[in-house]
Amino acid sequence: MYAHCMFKERLQILLSTEQRRRLEGEARRRDASVASLVREAIDARFGGVTADERLRAVTGIALMTGRFLPPDELDRVGEEERANALDQLLRDAAR
Repeated sequence: MYAHCMFKERLQILLSTEQRRRLEGEARRRDASVASLVREAIDARFGGVTADERLRAVTGIALMTGRFLPPDELDRVGEEERANALDQLLRDAAR
């Protein structure tokens, strides 16, 4: 469910030894992270993204136009842009 999300918020919580033991055991059983189990529990208890919200997001993505690059090519283009910007700064400084 969270494999392609980028998280921005960090949360530190205190647990009892027993709670941590149970979380880590369940994470091992599912081959998942403890953090993913906590996020799943939060969504189950307080509600997550609705099906309608997911559908709107998928529709929005489908309607996007333009050139979309795979991550490795995007990294390469970004590096080229940074190199070009540095070259321009050096040329400007030499004048």
